[in-house]
Amino acid sequence: MEEQEKDPIQGKEVVVLESGGRDHRFSKGVLTGVLSTLFVAALLAVAAIFWLQGRFSTGGSYEGVSANIVDSSVRSKINDLTAVIKAYYYEDVKEEDLTEGLYKGLFASLGDPYSAYYTEEEYEEMMISASAQYSGIGAVLQQDRDTMQVKIVKVYDETPAQAAGLKAGDLVMQVGSIDARSMELTELVTHIRGEENSKVRLVVTREGEFENRRFQVKRAKVDVPTVESMMIDDGIGLVVVNEFGKATAEDFKSSVEKLRTDGMEKLIVDLRDNPGGMFDSVIEVLDYILPEGLIVYTEDKYGNRQEETSDAEHYLDLPMAVLINGNSASCSEIFAGAIRDYDYGVLIGTTTYGKGVVQTVRPLSDNSAIKLTTAKYFTPKGENIHGSGIEPDITLKYKYSGKIEAGAVYDYTKDNQVRRAVRELKKMD
Repeated sequence: MEEQEKDPIQGKEVVVLESGGRDHRFSKGVLTGVLSTLFVAALLAVAAIFWLQGRFSTGGSYEGVSANIVDSSVRSKINDLTAVIKAYYYEDVKEEDLTEGLYKGLFASLGDPYSAYYTEEEYEEMMISASAQYSGIGAVLQQDRDTMQVKIVKVYDETPAQAAGLKAGDLVMQVGSIDARSMELTELVTHIRGEENSKVRLVVTREGEFENRRFQVKRAKVDVPTVESMMIDDGIGLVVVNEFGKATAEDFKSSVEKLRTDGMEKLIVDLRDNPGGMFDSVIEVLDYILPEGLIVYTEDKYGNRQEETSDAEHYLDLPMAVLINGNSASCSEIFAGAIRDYDYGVLIGTTTYGKGVVQTVRPLSDNSAIKLTTAKYFTPKGENIHGSGIEPDITLKYKYSGKIEAGAVYDYTKDNQVRRAVRELKKMD
């Protein structure tokens, strides 16, 4: 979809120029420099808005933290630069847009792709995304943290994306007039979604083709399935978890119970291309699977530790294989790390994405919100996988021998990683 972005872990607190003789007309390059300077200076100004005006409602305390980074010279410079924009920018500018730019600038200064400020509209879109019901195109996007390149990693069946001809592996270059690499994925998807029956223009690059492809995709209400399940072999069931949303835990449980009714004795969990989702969701799923013990823990910069555990009331006593790849991120890695550390199943595929930090989403009093990286997370045995990912027990690159033309139904029996999982599970008799 974000995520999507879906965004990978959401925390509980969502609870997610020159004077003197020269012509006073400005060249495009110089004006660009002024705008850039404004936003650099703006990074300093945002703190005053959040901290000094008290609009950042944390639900906790930040007393004793010094935030006096805005002095009179900084305020004066911001006012001067704002006046320059108003006087010389080639179009009228809304003050509220400049103000929002100040807020966003503070978080951009962190150099952290996972921390961001959201306008009221962007926050609303993010919460809609978490519910997995929205007017969009029905595709899952992934963004490279270094290059900011956006790639389609999954296209859901019977969705606008599929109908338009978009495919997994397509690189998204533009959304409308927006360079897809110019913003964080969570913000980009707000431009992909929109009113039902409206259209969004996408420019993509497809492997093996020299020219970009252009698509006009008609938005529709998309009910994204976060869990899919089926019997894949005699006594072996497959549960595909596309992302961890609000309904995922209940859907996972009901899928497993149905498969057990159908005779499942061994389980494959497919987390490939799963970008993550909601922290509470993966914890609930793992609580259902694992015996009593530690699932994951987080630590902030002060050393404060918070543990998530599984109770002793229920656990899933089934041989298990878990499929992972380089697009398995965040919550998917919490899942894979816990299964690995408990020696509760075999991991098959390729090394995961490597996102081992936790974001807390906090709404503000004006209905905007911030997302801030607040802690690292660690697997039950104490490993932080940020930047390195989780290596599989069996490394196997993906190959598919089925038909890949438009309209063809995906056949998991032609998926080499699924077939390998079946073989490994059959050894566990």
